[in-house]
Amino acid sequence: MRIVRYQTKNDPARYGWLLENKIGSIEGDIFGEYRRLEADTPLREVKLLAPAQPSKILCIGRNYAEHAREQEAEVPRVPLLFLKPPSAILNPGEPIVLPRQSQQVEHEAELVVVVGKRGRNITTDESHDFIFGYTVGNDVTARDLQKTDGQWSRAKGFDTFCPFGPWIDTEFDPSDAIITCKVSGQPRQMASSRDMIFNVNELIAYLSSIMTLEPGDIIFSGTPAGIGALLPGDTVEVEIEGLGKLTNPVVAQA
Repeated sequence: MRIVRYQTKNDPARYGWLLENKIGSIEGDIFGEYRRLEADTPLREVKLLAPAQPSKILCIGRNYAEHAREQEAEVPRVPLLFLKPPSAILNPGEPIVLPRQSQQVEHEAELVVVVGKRGRNITTDESHDFIFGYTVGNDVTARDLQKTDGQWSRAKGFDTFCPFGPWIDTEFDPSDAIITCKVSGQPRQMASSRDMIFNVNELIAYLSSIMTLEPGDIIFSGTPAGIGALLPGDTVEVEIEGLGKLTNPVVAQA
């Protein structure tokens, strides 16, 4: 099932489910008990929002060997963890804003895991039970600030630097899906999720050994090689085979 978060006109945001090109609203808690209503609202008539409201955004750096090499960095022996603030979340279709503080903002196409229930010290064998679904993400990064700061909070944390969506797929198989990124129609990134150094189950186990995972938390699982600069006027398309496409334009800070 594909779950969306959406708005119609001036109505408050709500969750729904997608059937072909129509949306039906969901009543209740998507991470607990809920019921689906008839899918009768055309997708073109709604505004899609980021499909989760996480308490925390967990991100993994250098989880593809070729990406580590293109940055002339060592391949991590354990997952390399950093965080993005929820204030960085950006809806599908809305513009990534290039901040004046940076001269080198880049895209990072990623598979994103959505946590489905609270958990701590989860084993790899148990991890599947704690995954609600998957979505598409772009870990936008101010690369020059990442290098000069030494730690990554500023480089990863600007407003609009966490686009994800357009929906959560609860039945997606992440074991071998092609992840691609195009910028203004030009291919930049392409790799399979099977090329991850640490797979999704290992990431769930590792992260939950550090902190409690909560329903709705999201995990950016790392980006393949091929990162590159974003310029005003660009359009970024991150697509994951069988999952969906996330599109965002790029603008300069006013």
